[in-house]
Amino acid sequence: MDLPSLPLRSSEQTSQIPDYLQRYYRWAYVAPSAIRFWDHTSLVQGILFGQYNHLKQAAITALDQSIPGDLLQTACVYGNLTANLLRHLRRHESLTVVDVVPDQLSKLADKISSDHLQLECCDSSHLPWSSAQFTRNLMFFLLHEQPREVRNQTIAEGLRVLKPGGSLVIIDYHRPPRWHPLYGLICLVFALLEPFAYDLWQQDLATWIPSQWPSVHIEKTTYFAGLYQRLVIRIPLVDEPVALANDA
Repeated sequence: MDLPSLPLRSSEQTSQIPDYLQRYYRWAYVAPSAIRFWDHTSLVQGILFGQYNHLKQAAITALDQSIPGDLLQTACVYGNLTANLLRHLRRHESLTVVDVVPDQLSKLADKISSDHLQLECCDSSHLPWSSAQFTRNLMFFLLHEQPREVRNQTIAEGLRVLKPGGSLVIIDYHRPPRWHPLYGLICLVFALLEPFAYDLWQQDLATWIPSQWPSVHIEKTTYFAGLYQRLVIRIPLVDEPVALANDA
């Protein structure tokens, strides 16, 4: 790939795009024509029923409240999220974006040029770094698109590369009450297009946190009458008891 504005590294651990992405999400994330079509803020705003800007701000607020340091964005996100994250970086901080689809990173490099941005082609379930490299990690509507075993490993890896005191911020779907006006539509979308998303409705996201992280602090907030959620998972600086907070 020719990426004149940004360095793109390729991890030896990733030799190809995963089969589940090719099979179920080529229409959305793999085919170059699909990437060009979907990568528009207005489209993402419509797909999220007008909540994209609100959820993006919820993510940025949580990241800003975390300890300062380098930021990891796990998987490319359509729209202007990455550009907004860069504007919130401090002078000596950097943003690294990882994705397993090279064309996703190429498209991002075409949109953004910044000395604070690094791109890494790798699988979110096998990150190429040693432990404790970042202070913050954002997963924005990633986990509902992954099979159970991949999701487990992605969360484990996302926590592993965080420093003590660091935070993993997750924005994703949440099971709304049945009276929610979009309940039936979302069920249909999941049935037709999102074969792994129902897992996030069957059990709380916090239950996916690996057992080797017993002392993390968890803060959960729901949005849009319960259709979306933000989970902030913080690794304590010292051995502290588990704290679970809910703010619906």
